[in-house]
Amino acid sequence: MQHQHRLPTNAPLLAIDYGKKRIGLAYCDASQTFVFGLPTLEQQSGNTKREQVLASLTQLIAEKAIAGVVLGLPVNMDGSLGFMAETVQAFQALLQFAHPTLPIYLLDERLTSKIAQQALQQQGIVPSRNKGLIDQQAAKQLLEDYLRSCQLQGFTQ
Repeated sequence: MQHQHRLPTNAPLLAIDYGKKRIGLAYCDASQTFVFGLPTLEQQSGNTKREQVLASLTQLIAEKAIAGVVLGLPVNMDGSLGFMAETVQAFQALLQFAHPTLPIYLLDERLTSKIAQQALQQQGIVPSRNKGLIDQQAAKQLLEDYLRSCQLQGFTQ
């Protein structure tokens, strides 16, 4: 995937695996070498809950000095965008409105949840009992994919 606009290098980045029920989060250090999972946010319906999610993300962005966001875009296997992709794009607009100078990069997240489940199973963790951990692992996978793509394209620090 081509990066039309790269996120900052030598700065912490945040990855978001946005879902209807949970939001998986991960970040990397300033050297963009190490990726760490963060506690999953529980998503509930309603504007008040959305504001709470944005407030939690705002606090996290400030605490970790986040310089850019990789947001997973759920693309269908045929390459089309469905309802959930539209939901993610609406969330992107809200996040961008709250943080107008923060670059947000949409990354195709096809199969990240499946890869996350397999990684957990290899660690002896039962995915069906650890949904939040799957979302966290998916966010880590998104960020690792983004960073690996940058390295392959010569966008190194």
